[in-house]
Amino acid sequence: MNKTIFLITFYSLFLSFFFNQKVNAINFENGKKLFESNCIACHEAGINIIIPEKNLKKETLEANGMYSLKAITYQVVNGKNGMPAFGSRLKEVEIEEIADYVLFKAQNNFQE
Repeated sequence: MNKTIFLITFYSLFLSFFFNQKVNAINFENGKKLFESNCIACHEAGINIIIPEKNLKKETLEANGMYSLKAITYQVVNGKNGMPAFGSRLKEVEIEEIADYVLFKAQNNFQE
């Protein structure tokens, strides 16, 4: 059963990547713009000005169970602690684009 789920996930990701490279590039640019206009005040260069130890670096996100599209999307929609909820301000697709951008940038600890 687990092997079947793995294979389905793998092939889905492969096909998604193979056929949607241009779309992903557009989504990345949208995610970057949305991050810069909604998140950068508190998270410039992946920092967290409210709770510094909960930054957007890969290791920190992993340690806090936040290194996934689902977890980041949930956080952006609902907010938590000092972070406001953006669920009523942004469209679902925009939140997903921000989450994709954060995951991509976290891989390199927000370095260029």
